[in-house]
Amino acid sequence: MEALSDLAGGFSTALTPMNLVYVFLGALLGTAVGVLPGLGSAMAVALLLPVTFALDPTGALIMLAGVYYGGLFGDSITGILLNTPGNSSAIATTIEGHKMALDGRASQALATSAIGAFTGGLIATTVVALGAPLFASLASAFGPAEFFALTAFAFVAIAFVVADSALKGLAALVIGFTIGVVGIDSQTGTVRYTLGVPQLFDGVGIVVITVGLLALGEVLFVASRRRHVGGDKLVAVRGRPFLSRAEFREALPAWLRGAGFGVPFGVIPVGGSEVPTFLSYGTERRLDARRRNPMFGRGAIRGVAGPEAAGNATAGTAMGALIVLALPTSATAAVLLGAFQQFGIQPGPLIFERSGEVAWALIASLFVGLFVLLVLNLPFAPLWAKLLVIPRPYLYAGISVFAGLGIYVSAGSIVDLWLLLLLGLLGFLMRRHDVPLAPVLIAVILGPIAEVNLRNTLAISQGDLGALAASPATVVVYALLAVVVLLAVVGKIRSSRGADV
Repeated sequence: MEALSDLAGGFSTALTPMNLVYVFLGALLGTAVGVLPGLGSAMAVALLLPVTFALDPTGALIMLAGVYYGGLFGDSITGILLNTPGNSSAIATTIEGHKMALDGRASQALATSAIGAFTGGLIATTVVALGAPLFASLASAFGPAEFFALTAFAFVAIAFVVADSALKGLAALVIGFTIGVVGIDSQTGTVRYTLGVPQLFDGVGIVVITVGLLALGEVLFVASRRRHVGGDKLVAVRGRPFLSRAEFREALPAWLRGAGFGVPFGVIPVGGSEVPTFLSYGTERRLDARRRNPMFGRGAIRGVAGPEAAGNATAGTAMGALIVLALPTSATAAVLLGAFQQFGIQPGPLIFERSGEVAWALIASLFVGLFVLLVLNLPFAPLWAKLLVIPRPYLYAGISVFAGLGIYVSAGSIVDLWLLLLLGLLGFLMRRHDVPLAPVLIAVILGPIAEVNLRNTLAISQGDLGALAASPATVVVYALLAVVVLLAVVGKIRSSRGADV
């Protein structure tokens, strides 16, 4: 009951006219950026983060949450209409969604996607709202060893799961750690790896890192492949932007099953929503094969409904893990964690005590944002497709200018612009060699936290390494980590054998 009263207070903050404007703008801008091929929700948050610096912390975080959800739906619009998913989380939706579009049912595919995003997000956000205080009270019993175990889980799981090669995943972690330790050591006051540049004493700003790696890196990558990009035909959107009663009944079980897959995966650091979306797609395909008239391969509405609900349910509980545990389970969540820290708010078990008003307003705004997105995207999804006809040279040139201006305005430092360029080149090289970006962002954010908790644990135990796995909670976390790594290794061995055959 206390959670419901706190949530009601959050709604009173989120429903103020100005915060409603922030939710609307976030959803609008997030969808617009997410629609553009190659960008996606993580880049939408990174690119728009400097814009929020002029806002109060509550309004800024509410706007970024709207950007997060809006970017996820924009990814699917691109996949359905252009067969080019804006992000890897939309690949499963694209398989049947584009076939529906080619069959003249693009409007129904977009409507299925919009309602699926709403359904999955609503279920997950309800779980977060009702369960967050309980999880926070349980997590408050965690000490340095437990938090180090959680960060180690995030590091290794993401490095093994999101990369084709575990070596590339670990290399990305090392890059992130290297960037994350630049600056003054918070415990000893020692200056580390600043090359004598005073502007680096406070470390490399998270905004510079995310915009450089994600936005500018993508621009350089697209520019280098300009002759190889394009040629996909945009499918025209015609007909009713809603579902018939029969189509709604067809999609409803898939929406619910997809949300069931997505909710638990939001708190597992496996890099995002790729795993639950493909699990949902595979389940719907197997169920469809038992029917008298199978539809998969010809534009099955359930093949759109399930993965879309799974992806947004994962995003919803990922926000819960971020707020309650300060544990980013995807690249987008890592960027949002950096946004929290930028505004002087530390997520974690104590957030409801220290910044309860902001936390509950943010959770309430997630509900509001879902309704805003449904209103925006159900009738107006065809309008977003018009962004896809913008010539890419103009589009990406605009993104570069916007990124540079945002970084300079946020700090007024020429050094930050040089860092932006260097990180953009690093992001470009990582894309060229298929090195994943998510582990870099996770390591930049969680690396200093892991270092502090490791040193505190060893200081308390007087150097005894056994203290790192002395409690039942740490044993459970490391056991889960071993299972995740084992499953990832087995999956990669099977896929490599399949490729050889």
